[in-house]
Amino acid sequence: MTDLPKPRGRLGDAILGALRDLPVRPVPRIDALPESADDAALTLWVLHELSYGGFAEVDDGAEREPELLRVRQRLEDELEAALRDRWPGVPDGVELATGFFDWLAGHDGPSLARHVQTEATDDQVLDLLRVRSIYHLKEADPTTFTVPRLPVAAKAPLVELQYDEYGVGDPARLHAQLFARGMEASGLRPEAGAYVDESPLEVLEQNNALSMFGLQRRLRGASVGHLAAFEATSSMPSRRMAQGLQRLGFPAEMVGYYTEHVEADAVHEQVALRDVCVTLVREEPPLEPDIWFGAWACLDLEDRVARRLLDGWGVSA
Repeated sequence: MTDLPKPRGRLGDAILGALRDLPVRPVPRIDALPESADDAALTLWVLHELSYGGFAEVDDGAEREPELLRVRQRLEDELEAALRDRWPGVPDGVELATGFFDWLAGHDGPSLARHVQTEATDDQVLDLLRVRSIYHLKEADPTTFTVPRLPVAAKAPLVELQYDEYGVGDPARLHAQLFARGMEASGLRPEAGAYVDESPLEVLEQNNALSMFGLQRRLRGASVGHLAAFEATSSMPSRRMAQGLQRLGFPAEMVGYYTEHVEADAVHEQVALRDVCVTLVREEPPLEPDIWFGAWACLDLEDRVARRLLDGWGVSA
C-alpha cells in the first residue's frame, strides 16, 4: 500500500491527521481552506487515493467518511470550475465522428516525448519517469470506474479496450505492471505513489482530473472523451519515448513498456472514439459537450505538465 505523503499546507495537515486518527476518533468538521493550489491538489489526490489502493496507515473505512467526502466534493468542484473556465468550448463546426482526429492534430503543445527522443539527459528522464509513475502505476483504473455508468453499446467496447490495458488476462502483462518492472529495472521505486511528494502541482491536477471524471457518474462523458484524446495522442509519443530511452541506454523493461503502447494505442484510439464516444452520443446526445470537454482537458493538462518540467530543466517549450 501507498504511504501517506507530506502535507503541503493547513488543509492537507488537517486531512492527513484525521486519516491517521481513524477509526479511533471520528473525522471532525474540517473548515480549513487550502493554503495554496499545491495544498488543494495534494489533498484531493490523497482523498481520491482512498478509492484506489488506499494507504498503509489508514483505515479502509475512510473512503466513506462523510466529512472527507464533503471536502473532496469541494475540491473537485474547484478543480472542475478552473478547467471549465479555461475551456474554449465545443469546437465550431467539428463533427465528433469525422473531425475529432483532425481537431487533435491541430493542437500544437510542447512535447516531452520529443525532448526525450532527441535531447534529454538521464537525470531528466528519471525525473519524468518518477512523476509519470503517479498515473502509470494505476494505469486504466480511473477509466474503469466509468464502465458501469455507460449504456451497454458503449460499455462493451470500453471493456474490450480495458481488457488490453489489464494484460488480456495475464497479470504479468498489465500495463501498470509493465511500468513497475521498468521502474525497478531503472533503479526507481515501483510502488504506487512512491514519488507523489516530488510531483509538482500540474502532475497532481492531471491525475486528479482523471480520477474526478471517473468517480462521478455525471462526468462520464468527460471520462471517455479524455480517454479518446489520450489514446489518440499516445502512439507517436510512445515511439519517441522508446527511441529516447534506447538512445540513453535505459533497460529493456522500460523501453518495452513504451513499445507495447505504439501499436496498442493506435488501435485503441479508434475503439475509444468510434465505438465508445460516438456510440455514447448516439444513445445520450446531451453528453457530447462533456466528451469534448474531457478531450480538451487531456490536452490542456498535459501541456501544463510539459511546460512545468521543461521549464524546470531550462528547456524552451
